[in-house]
This record gives sequence, structure tokens and C-alpha cells, in this order.
Amino acid sequence: MSIPKPADAVKLIVSILAVDSGQLNGVLQRLCNFYGVPDVVGPPLAFHYTDYYSPEMGTTLIRRFIAFQRFIRPESLPDIKIVTNVLEEKQMEEGRRKVNLDPGYISLAHLVLATGKGYTHRPYLRKGIYADLTLLFQDKTFRSLPWTYPDYAAPSMIHFFNEIRRRYITQMRQGEGKNLQEAF
Repeated sequence: MSIPKPADAVKLIVSILAVDSGQLNGVLQRLCNFYGVPDVVGPPLAFHYTDYYSPEMGTTLIRRFIAFQRFIRPESLPDIKIVTNVLEEKQMEEGRRKVNLDPGYISLAHLVLATGKGYTHRPYLRKGIYADLTLLFQDKTFRSLPWTYPDYAAPSMIHFFNEIRRRYITQMRQGEGKNLQEAF
């Protein structure tokens, strides 16, 4: 018989996809108001992996990944997705999104994203939000899965997420997350 216990706290990450750096920086500041100081901010990257967002957001998009210093409880991911959906709505102009936010978390074992779209590999969490198991950690590195978005599976991004995981381990060894409040 297994004995239930709380899951370890995890490291919040957010992908920001935006039409320009002004929109990106504005929503980054709003995220900081909710989740605290980011300790890893990736470089702005040209987003060219899909034209899915083109009709709504245009064809020249930039993406930036951030990780927050403060840990979260993994079960808070649906609440965070709902907050990021509200932030997306506040940035809308003429009914079109100017930013797309994809929150998720990194744990020792995987990278999980929150999504409002269910599918075979996306188990339901709550509040209309599903978990997308995006990367697995295996043999000392993150590995993609058949459904992983190509940008998350790029070698440079795998390296980036491995670095965030190393930071997460260092923070855990320092005792961060032990007394995590249910603030999120």
C-alpha cells in the first residue's frame, strides 16, 4: 500500500509569445506582480515553428521563457492558467490577442504545461484545465515525446530547460519550497 503524501514543490515557468517587445515586457511585469521575481529569463526568440497564431496575432512573433524563483505547488497549475488567461484578455486589442501565455512547471521528472484543450495525452486537472506532459527527464536530460511542440524539443531549448532544472535542484538543496504556503 502506498502512503499518500504531498508532491514536492515545483518551479513555475511561463512561455510568453507576443507581437512585439513592448507587449512582452508589459505582460512579464504583470506576471512578476503575481508570481514574484523571475530567476531565469531566456533571450527573446523569433517564433517560426507554426502559423497557428498568425490569423490572430500576426506572422512576426517573439517568444521568451521565464522561470520564477519562488516555487509553486503542482496542483496550483489550473489556477495559474486561469490567471494567465485573464492577463491575455487584458492585452487584447479589437478582439485579438497580443500575447499568448503558457504556464507550466519543471520538476525532477518532467516539464508539464497547462492547457485548456484536452487530448489523449492530456489528463484533466480541474477548472477546465488539462496537463500536457511535454518533456520527460531521463538519462540526465529532458527528452521530447511524440506530441512535444517542436520549439520545446529543439536542442537549445532542451539545454535551457536542463539549466532551469539544475537551478531547481540547487534551490531544493537549500531548502526552498519546504514551507511553501498555499498562496498560489
